[in-house]
Amino acid sequence: MKKNIYVVLMAGGVGVRFWPYSRNAKPKQFLDVLGIGKSLLQCTYDRFLPTCLKENIFVVTHEEHVSLVKEQLPDLDESQVLAEPMRKNTAACIAYASYKIRQRDKEAVIVVSPADHLILKENEFVSTISKAVDQAQAQDKLITLGITPTRPETGYGYIQFIPDKKILKKVKTFTEKPEISLAKKFLESGDFVWNSGIFIWGVNAIISALEEYQPEMTEVFEENLAQLGTPAEKQAIEKIYAQSKSISIDYGVMEKARNVYVCPADFSWSDLGSWNSIHDISAKDKNNNLTTGQVLVYDTRNSIVHSSTPGRLLVAQGLNGYLVGEFGDVVIVCEKDREDLFRQFVNDVKAMKGGGEFL
Repeated sequence: MKKNIYVVLMAGGVGVRFWPYSRNAKPKQFLDVLGIGKSLLQCTYDRFLPTCLKENIFVVTHEEHVSLVKEQLPDLDESQVLAEPMRKNTAACIAYASYKIRQRDKEAVIVVSPADHLILKENEFVSTISKAVDQAQAQDKLITLGITPTRPETGYGYIQFIPDKKILKKVKTFTEKPEISLAKKFLESGDFVWNSGIFIWGVNAIISALEEYQPEMTEVFEENLAQLGTPAEKQAIEKIYAQSKSISIDYGVMEKARNVYVCPADFSWSDLGSWNSIHDISAKDKNNNLTTGQVLVYDTRNSIVHSSTPGRLLVAQGLNGYLVGEFGDVVIVCEKDREDLFRQFVNDVKAMKGGGEFL
């Protein structure tokens, strides 16, 4: 295990598409979504232990969830939990972690991963990460993991690569969530993979790319570098984030840079981004229903029926393709695959008088 390998777990999201199970006080990454006694964050942390020293794992999260991270990952030192004062998407998150890591190790190789994804065949995952890390040691490449697609999925981003026999493939294009007809063409072509959102790069490679493509962001980080790692860090980060625009690392850097490569991988992966994805990966009854808690279903298929309150029975009849969920103070009934509506649901609840208590 190389000592210069670092892992950054991005745990700052709110999981809007997974509301009302995922709430502001306890978003998706802190929940035992898989029913195995561990949160998604804990599963992700454990997944990376064969890859790097545990003192080299950093978690970036919103400041209101720092205590949750410490509770769920007690092995982490306080300095390994980076608190964001506001959500500014993934470019600021990655910049923050990268500058912190460079202070410790100027030759660091960093693996950046969302904290809320599902990965099966973990031995293959570790092997793939190891190959990509070796390729990133030269500090001259930006690498992303691409998952070999198994279906024409419209909910994922795609990466097109230039085919060759090398471990890494030069990236040609990025495409966000295509229509089904285009997704089918991508699958047939053989030179597209799903964008996993997992990145591997040398610390100098990513900071150089940020300096080139997000100069305003890096300028304000550079102005405040002396405060990182000191008691003044919190105040400095508040200033930095206030002056940084909200932009993803994909739009802000990866789609612009010329040294971007993809490492194709075959391990089973899901971003667990919606109720539909949870239905896909979970054990179901003979009618393709996912049921949890005290529930009874009749003449119902292809649905999710969930009751979370002990002592409360939920009965459903005559449904096809629905989510019916009881989550304490919120009951939801909607079409299971309409994940596009969840942001509207949350925004409408937010606009209600007193609606904040349901978020």
